[in-house]
Parts: sequence; structure tokens; C-alpha cells
Amino acid sequence: MYVITGATGNTGGRIAEALLDAGQPVRVVGRSAERLQALVDRGAQAAIGDLEDAGFVADAFAGATAVYAMVPPNFGADDFRAYQNRVSDALVEGVRKGGVRRVVTLSSVGAHLEEGAGVVQGIHDMEQKFDSLPGVDVLHLRATYFMENLFMQIGSVKQMGAFGGPLRADLRFPIVHTSDIAAVAARRLLDGGWTGSRAEYVLGAEDVDNRQVARVLGTAIGRPELDYVEIPYADFQQVLAGAGASPSVAALYTEFMRSMNEGRILEQARRSPENTTPTRLEVFAPEFAGAFSHA
Repeated sequence: MYVITGATGNTGGRIAEALLDAGQPVRVVGRSAERLQALVDRGAQAAIGDLEDAGFVADAFAGATAVYAMVPPNFGADDFRAYQNRVSDALVEGVRKGGVRRVVTLSSVGAHLEEGAGVVQGIHDMEQKFDSLPGVDVLHLRATYFMENLFMQIGSVKQMGAFGGPLRADLRFPIVHTSDIAAVAARRLLDGGWTGSRAEYVLGAEDVDNRQVARVLGTAIGRPELDYVEIPYADFQQVLAGAGASPSVAALYTEFMRSMNEGRILEQARRSPENTTPTRLEVFAPEFAGAFSHA
């Protein structure tokens, strides 16, 4: 039995589909029975509950051959790192109580940092906890920035005619489609050729800068003149708060961006053929254009 947390999200749902396609038994974990129904219709078992509930997680993980473990986003959390740790505590305890021997986690670039990682600091904590479990093989997928996060720029493009953010315009960074993360995770869950605790980067097809992103996506929406505008950290933090992020999330996300500009987040993320995945920004552009036209 493969247990997939976050099964209604961008990575978990695709992983569950890949495992079902491979003829494997799958239990999908989420908070909404309705949103899990399509996977149940395909043969998956559903476990409906809250990942902050350690008892629920232990029941959901019972009998699992392997688990895909992630901390779902919660942009309204009063203390985001504390929220991340409550979920990771429950995940680790569920693995321990369930006797699970194989775990693939959704981690992030920057999770190697002891401090200064912002929204990723709680993911660093999660890695440390899983690595301390005796007799459990753990693989942390340190994924880079999701292409799907660019949907959050649609409002800025419509209202101000530009992308905006605190990253330096000349900063090149890897970007990945979540379908590529899911493909790697599904392969690793099914692959018996790894043991111990280790991290694996998932870096997408190429490194980009935000002016390139604006140009590619602007062309897709019929605005080839679209550009990227750098904004100060304090203004960025206010924008996040205005969009509904808690003060904790806004401050931590700003800290993450500062560490990106300083080169700390990506200092260990060395591109190789093994961590380069196929989906290019140009392939994502029609998805962005579709979402833009319906917003």
C-alpha cells in the first residue's frame, strides 16, 4: 500500500495517478472527500482528515509500504514554522507507529540551511526529524520554485501590466513544473534501488531570470512587452499581507527572497543531468494563458 499525502494538490494527485496506472494499491490522504473522489473512482482508498492530527495520520499510514509526505500550504497560519512542525511531527510519528520503512518527502531548495530560509525553515526541521528515524529509508526531494506559483502574478499583470517581486531582475534560478516533481517522486517510490537518508534536487529544465519569465508568459497572453519590476522587500511583504497572507507567512517569504538574492538558498543546488527534468517554461505558458483568460 502506497500512502500519498496532499493527494488533492499539484504533486500528490499526479503521484497517486501514476501509482494507480502501475497497478499499485494506493491510499490518498486529504481533507475533502469530494476532491478525492476522482482518485477513489479509479480504485484508491481515501483517508479524510487533518495532517495536524497525529492519531489520524497514524491510522492513515497503517500498513503502508511507502509514504509520500508533505506539509500542505497554510498561508493564514499565525506562526507558519510552528504549523509546519505540527504537521511534520504528526507525519514522523505516523511513520514510526505504522512501521513504515520507506518515505519520499516533498522538500525544497534551501532546506539545508540552519537559519535564514524563511518559509523553508520548517521543511529543514522536517528533514531532520525524518533523518533521525532508525530503520527508515528517506528521500527528500528538494524541489525548486514551482511554475504554478506564477499564477499568483496574474493579478499584478492585469492591474499593473507587469510582474513584480523582490528578486533581482538578473538573478537566474531553476524553475520546475509540478508534474515533473510528481514523476520523480512516483519513480522513487516504486524504485527499490536506494537506501538510507538522502536529498535529491529537482531543478526543472533550465535556469531563468524574471525578465525571461515575463517575456515568455507575456508572449503567451498577447502582451510581448510585459516586463518584470523589482520591488523593495518591505513593499513585497505588504503586498503578501494584502493578498491574505498572515504576518508570519509574509515575513518568512520575504526572508526567503532575501536569501535567494544573497545566493544562500541555491548554494547546494548544482544542476546535473540527473536532477534536470523535461518541462520548459514555454510548455507551461499555455497553462498560464488559460488561467489568465479566465481570471
